[in-house]
Amino acid sequence: MADEDPNLYDEVEIEDCTYDETLQIYHHPCPCGDRFEISIDDMRDGEDIARCPTCSLMIRIIFDASDLPSDKSDPPQSAAIAV
Repeated sequence: MADEDPNLYDEVEIEDCTYDETLQIYHHPCPCGDRFEISIDDMRDGEDIARCPTCSLMIRIIFDASDLPSDKSDPPQSAAIAV
């Protein structure tokens, strides 16, 4: 829980965050007026801490890997062509 780690401001469910498909980041409003941000690539690598670029606050994003959008850089799987 957030109370156990003094560096964390809060824990937030991924459903409460906004996903920016263009920038490939999730963000959530920060009390300082900016927003916490975490990239989709970092989340796929197991990172769950979103940081505010303006202040020192951090939040933990609660998510399962299945909650994340599919990776568009994966090559499409094509059917084998019979000869």
